[in-house]
Amino acid sequence: MAKQTGIIKLKGTIGDISFYKSADGHLARYKGGVDANRIANDPAFQRTRENGSEFGRAGKGGKVIRNAIRILLQNAKDKRVVSRLTKALVAVTKTDAVNERGARTIQDGDMSTLQGFEFNLNGRLGSTLFAPFSTSLDRVTGDVGLDIASFAPAVRIASPGGTTHFKVVMGATELDFENENSTFESAETAILPYDSSNTGAIDLAVTLSENSALPIIQVVGIEFYQQVNGQMYSLKNGAYNALSIAQVDTV
Repeated sequence: MAKQTGIIKLKGTIGDISFYKSADGHLARYKGGVDANRIANDPAFQRTRENGSEFGRAGKGGKVIRNAIRILLQNAKDKRVVSRLTKALVAVTKTDAVNERGARTIQDGDMSTLQGFEFNLNGRLGSTLFAPFSTSLDRVTGDVGLDIASFAPAVRIASPGGTTHFKVVMGATELDFENENSTFESAETAILPYDSSNTGAIDLAVTLSENSALPIIQVVGIEFYQQVNGQMYSLKNGAYNALSIAQVDTV
């Protein structure tokens, strides 16, 4: 892989060289590799086929999660969240001790490793919110909760410059990886002033399906705002908003 440094940036293919743009800039690479038919049929590529199958399954699983929490994710994500989440799910798949290699799944792996996953590395919840919080889940009733004791925002939240207000968001989703669908519910506080005055206790709750047997993920986040002439604007288009997986529960 090579980086394009000239004034004119190319996209497309010239001979055996492909030119493209990525998050790392304008790049070029040589077209090559093994014939697809050989990879699909040659016994020597059995491991390649197994890895490809599991990588594809992780990619689809990542899309299920992203689609499920889309209403919150659209306000708090970085450019690499798709690839980072896929990588994390590949790691989960490899912990599956039930199925054979090549047939391992996310739901049969150790999904607890996803806890703490940050959807926006430019605004990590772990380095933004310093007020202790607790999460709860009752599978019988489907109730999912977030509790934060009263705190002073200017002391307990590390905000980006220009912040005048913020809100706390929470969501929970049941994930059906096999059928590639999900259910999702979310809750949020009002937009609160970012100052040294203590907030009230924060208690957010949503309800999912009763007695669900599906994996459940709970996300918690913070969104920042700037007030200008009485109007609230998302600070820097949400570039530093935080969203993290706070709880993972499987049956």
